[in-house]
Amino acid sequence: MRLDPDSTAVVVVDMQNGFAHPDGSLYAPASEDVIDPIDDLLGRARDAGASVVFTRDVHPPEQFEDAHYYDEFDRWGEHVVEGSWEAEIVEGLHVAEDDHVVTKHTYDAFYRTDLEGHLDSHGVDDLVICGTLANVCVLHTAGSAGLRDYRPVLVEDAVGFIEEDHREYALDHAEWLFGEVEPLDAVAFD
Repeated sequence: MRLDPDSTAVVVVDMQNGFAHPDGSLYAPASEDVIDPIDDLLGRARDAGASVVFTRDVHPPEQFEDAHYYDEFDRWGEHVVEGSWEAEIVEGLHVAEDDHVVTKHTYDAFYRTDLEGHLDSHGVDDLVICGTLANVCVLHTAGSAGLRDYRPVLVEDAVGFIEEDHREYALDHAEWLFGEVEPLDAVAFD
């Protein structure tokens, strides 16, 4: 798969200490395992001149106090609280000065963020999506991208998960409904 770096962004979803570091409250070993593949992907993308976007799942302590139904703290426990070590990008992935960082408060990186405006203002049509968790924030962000007429390409060996079945479901669902799935070695920028 050859992607034009001028119209492509790599979107790194939620590779934060809370999810990808052994001391994180929602640590998943498979999320830590994809740090090196993501770093490799970022190196190739940056060398070619593609855009890079990092998303950070961040929750103000009071975010769910008045929730009617959507309450991630109830579902997952308190995690990636604003200003905490957990909310920081995991060591091993460098955020460059010209990378764009999106702070999000839900599973979907497009919901009430500046992501769409940033991509549109930079002429981005294709999104190479990696990060964690495959069946949660990666899937919801990729689906939202597809509904907005971006081309979501999920990198199958650069997405973290809790259980392998979750990863397989997310990738199969994405490929069937709104996107494409490729192995890391098949993704090239030129």
